Amino acid sequence: MPDRAGTTQYATYTINMEKTAAKRVFVQSFGCRASQADGAAIEASLADEGYVAAREAAGADLIVLNTCTVTHGADVDARRLIRGVHRDHPLSEILVTGCYAQRAPQEIAAIEGVRWVVGNSHKTEIAGIVSAPATDYHGRIFVGDIGKQQQFLSAPVRDIREDRTRPNLKIQDGCSNRCSFCIIPSVRGRSRSAPLASVIEQVRDLASRYCEVVLSGINLGRWGRDLAGGLRFVDLLRQVLAETAVQRLRISSVEPMDWSQDLLELIASEPRIAKHVHLPLQSGSDTVLKRMFRKYRTRHYESRVSLARALMPDAAIGADVMTGFPGETDGEFAETCEFIERLPFTYLHVFTYSERPGTDAATHADPVPIPVRHERTRVLREISDRKNLDFRRRMIGKTLSAVTLEQRKMALTSNFLKVEMAEAREPNQIIDLSIGSLAPAGLRESSPFPII
Repeated sequence: MPDRAGTTQYATYTINMEKTAAKRVFVQSFGCRASQADGAAIEASLADEGYVAAREAAGADLIVLNTCTVTHGADVDARRLIRGVHRDHPLSEILVTGCYAQRAPQEIAAIEGVRWVVGNSHKTEIAGIVSAPATDYHGRIFVGDIGKQQQFLSAPVRDIREDRTRPNLKIQDGCSNRCSFCIIPSVRGRSRSAPLASVIEQVRDLASRYCEVVLSGINLGRWGRDLAGGLRFVDLLRQVLAETAVQRLRISSVEPMDWSQDLLELIASEPRIAKHVHLPLQSGSDTVLKRMFRKYRTRHYESRVSLARALMPDAAIGADVMTGFPGETDGEFAETCEFIERLPFTYLHVFTYSERPGTDAATHADPVPIPVRHERTRVLREISDRKNLDFRRRMIGKTLSAVTLEQRKMALTSNFLKVEMAEAREPNQIIDLSIGSLAPAGLRESSPFPII
């Protein structure tokens, strides 16, 4: 692989088995839940090499920055952060990994202070890379062809930080879809699934210490499609529930075409699965969906949402929506607004379209002006805020199941609402909360003390 001078080097390393004084590592992850799970796995693998997790970058011997590249802004933020980390902590060694590292390793290697750039192709080898004796180090870029990767590679997640109560477990990686706007298949590779036995083992381990485990992936609903045996995601859920004592599973995000009736009925009927359904939408216009190379149309999407709401009247139903896709007309945006207005969403994640090098959409000759993109984002976020407020108002007077968080007097309900508790409870417990009123961004528990 090329180094700074453009020559070809091969990154090699050996693992130093001698344990010296414990070093401190700070891992910071950006982007999706799968990236957060990767960060926890990196921490766990470094713990095996004698590193101790730090809560902040100050004083850390090693700083690992696990990057995102889904938008141009994510790249800009990553470069700014790397420079700031080196400026503020010049004695710390810096390793940059993740999707941006996979896409543009030379850009990152050129930034002062970066010792290692490790792509997703080599992410599971980070512990060995940083533990290699200096005399055995022959290059600092570790990036391979992620498209050739056919096996699921991820270190076990043990979640070594003490300030988390809801660990993310990545059970699927990559995506075999080719949406015209998306860079992720290029930096994550094709869809690959964690073996069933490995998932059960890790959930069992996490469930011994945590009440809620979040299952995550890049295209989570495709779990099992690449494995022998014909199992599907819904089969995995049934096996995990049958073979572990996990108190609550939460499903992070599943593509619309994978929300089968079987899956929705399982979530509705199973008290150990959070009542939370997230379906990426991207656009409420069929013509835009077609240009995006999305594999569904609005009628398919609406049928899944309607079934979810019929089965689970109080469930959280969320979506990702993109504004300003190339060629998006005022009429197409109006279709999106109308579609969203009539569906029972409880929240939206709204993203402004960002050109990504190497994607089909980046070659389109009809970009939407940046100010128009931002205005459309503002409009959809206002709709989201209003829908979320309506949903929260409906919860007043109800009793909701929630997991207590590490934040003092805060909990997260099964249907994905933050609750300010009337009194402090120990974190990492599943409790029932009587909802008394609204909070600025969530709900408040009813006070146990009568008002005189």
